[in-house]
Amino acid sequence: MSGHSGDSIDAIIEQWSAVRPDLDTRAMEVFGRIFRLARAMGDDMEEAYTPFGIARGEFDVLAALRRSGEPYTLSPRQLSATLMLTTGGMTGRLDKLEKAALLRRSPDPHDRRGLQVTLTAEGLALIDQAVGAGLAAQTTALAALDDEQVGQLADLLRTLLAGTPGAR
Repeated sequence: MSGHSGDSIDAIIEQWSAVRPDLDTRAMEVFGRIFRLARAMGDDMEEAYTPFGIARGEFDVLAALRRSGEPYTLSPRQLSATLMLTTGGMTGRLDKLEKAALLRRSPDPHDRRGLQVTLTAEGLALIDQAVGAGLAAQTTALAALDDEQVGQLADLLRTLLAGTPGAR
């Protein structure tokens, strides 16, 4: 336990150790914590985005457009690939965001069959505020670590992610 006070994962590990001492539970110690952190942070992120009238899925679309740089335009296919969504799932998000005037769809001037999705001025202002709120929630969660630990954790997770098929 590295000298830290126990958490709920430690309790689970102790239970497994009592009934199955033959198991190597190191992976469970890591991934149990990752899963719990992901669930807790997912809830925190939803709460951070609620004042802006968007959920995480809509945030992801707006953020992908914002990160693309001016003119903040991508095709629905590019958005689907970036967010690993089916085109059907993407259409629902785009419909909701277009209805809220946060983005607009228009014909692609380079492909008569294609569409472009572009952030509106309202969408740009909203995503810039929402990303700040989300980062504030994440920064609060990291407050238990010092800067060096945050860097180490990011490096370790990057290495783990790179070595995990299907997670890149």
